[in-house]
Amino acid sequence: MVRRNPVQKQIREIRRSFRAIERALLRLAPLLRQAAKAPARRRRQKLSPQRRAALRLHGRYLGSLRQLKPAQKARVKAVQAKNGYHAAIRLAKRLAGK
Repeated sequence: MVRRNPVQKQIREIRRSFRAIERALLRLAPLLRQAAKAPARRRRQKLSPQRRAALRLHGRYLGSLRQLKPAQKARVKAVQAKNGYHAAIRLAKRLAGK
């Protein structure tokens, strides 16, 4: 019966592992090359002053809703649907106690 050297067994295992790593890197290389290519940069659209103001107003509205209880939120949302953001923000501030 041939008894194998434990060192040889470990070296064989290491070689097998290196071959597996090499195969994995060969599969990964094309993906890395593709990812390295810079994607086309998207141009950021400029916001018009009206759109910027609308976004700011909407943000104020959402910020005023955050601190309210669900029933109060429903009330403010109803006012917003009927009378607009300004009226809803006023009501939300009044309900929040500011």
